Amino acid sequence: MKTRAALVTEPGKPLTIDEIELPDPKPNQVIVKMSSTGVCLSQVHEIASATPDQCPHFLGHEGTGVVSDAGRDVTHIKEGDSAIVTWVPRSGFPGRGYIDGISPLGATYREELIQGPVYTYGEDSLADEQLVIPISSEDASLESCIVGCAVLTGAGAVLHTAKVRPADSVCIIGAGGIGLSAIKMASLLQAYPVIAVDIVDEKLEFAKQWGATHTVNASEVDPIEAVWEITGKGVDFSFDAIGKREVHEQLLPMTRSGGPGADNVGGMAVLIGWPQKEMTLNAEHFVFNQRQYRGSHGSSIPERDFPMFLRLHREGLFPLDKLVTRQYTLDQTNEAIDDLANGRIAGRSIIVF
Repeated sequence: MKTRAALVTEPGKPLTIDEIELPDPKPNQVIVKMSSTGVCLSQVHEIASATPDQCPHFLGHEGTGVVSDAGRDVTHIKEGDSAIVTWVPRSGFPGRGYIDGISPLGATYREELIQGPVYTYGEDSLADEQLVIPISSEDASLESCIVGCAVLTGAGAVLHTAKVRPADSVCIIGAGGIGLSAIKMASLLQAYPVIAVDIVDEKLEFAKQWGATHTVNASEVDPIEAVWEITGKGVDFSFDAIGKREVHEQLLPMTRSGGPGADNVGGMAVLIGWPQKEMTLNAEHFVFNQRQYRGSHGSSIPERDFPMFLRLHREGLFPLDKLVTRQYTLDQTNEAIDDLANGRIAGRSIIVF
């Protein structure tokens, strides 16, 4: 079948929005007619790092739609069901290891195979069945697409990786979609203080609506010093929701110290933003202070966590519609990417088909 999608066809060039060809689904594949997809900072990094051998290349990994076709071995979902397409397998598989093994999907652009294990920047998404999560039609709003990455990553890192508990102190660097999801979950878990760090005052004001009790503009003050001034001892947990080397390196120094005692463990830094290839850390933080450094994809299990996040939305505790602040059409995808890359989006933006 022919359908339209946004693709990386040349490194360093604007996305190509054009017709592609989808084959019939393989026994373990599903085709989802998309209604919306989130615009994630990961796509900005993917576009910037694309190489000629990776083109043409799909984009997008959080989307909502309705199943239009399913392979013969697919049993958990059927034609007509509402679904979220995500990059995290349903269960039983390590996320990154699994999806790296399913590219290419079989779709072509001008008779050339399109690279990428998952995509949602298209009118129809051909996906491995492990990446298609059924949801109720009641939950299939345009905003529900962001559960597939922003919410599962940000909120999941706080809930599952860090296991934040009431009265724990938290700092989240980056008040975009993932950072705000982390802030909201920390607030729901009764953390205090919940410190939001960004360089855009508009985003910091928006973060207050999502549960931030304190804000720090890192373009005006040293965020490490500011966090210590607020807490007096450093935070229990710090999160990088941006993905820059300097932020990677700020996480540990802003956490609290531990000590030599067996149970006197220091704070935890959690990297959830796009990982850079190199960073410099002071080993004294580990040896003398027992601080910890973790990476996280959200540690979410879609079948378990998506219904929970959507229920929190229905109950008004995690209002996805307020997190989504701007909508674009498929033909405006380059504009959406540019706005996100240049800090013009408060919250999360989506593409609507």
